[in-house]
Amino acid sequence: MSTTSVEYLITAWDGTDEHALERRLAVREAHLAGAQVLSERGELLSGGAILDDDGRMIGSSMHVAFADEAAFRAWYDAEPYVTGDVWRDVSIRPMRIFRPTS
Repeated sequence: MSTTSVEYLITAWDGTDEHALERRLAVREAHLAGAQVLSERGELLSGGAILDDDGRMIGSSMHVAFADEAAFRAWYDAEPYVTGDVWRDVSIRPMRIFRPTS
């Protein structure tokens, strides 16, 4: 990623209804495939599932970097957890990760 990229921290909680896990699992492979592509392009800086006390997936956290807000928005609007109605309570915050110099 160039030094002019914009970074975002996404914290997204799944729905809490009885079909929440079913929706997540239905699109999980597509979500993971997309995350792999983002990683290969250097746009996914970190990410993972948020777990409850019993180890069940109840949300996600992603730190992403895109060339600009339009590129971020294009990815987000097509993200399977968004289009599949998995993420119900989403916080998107601009951020800048600390990268120490040698």
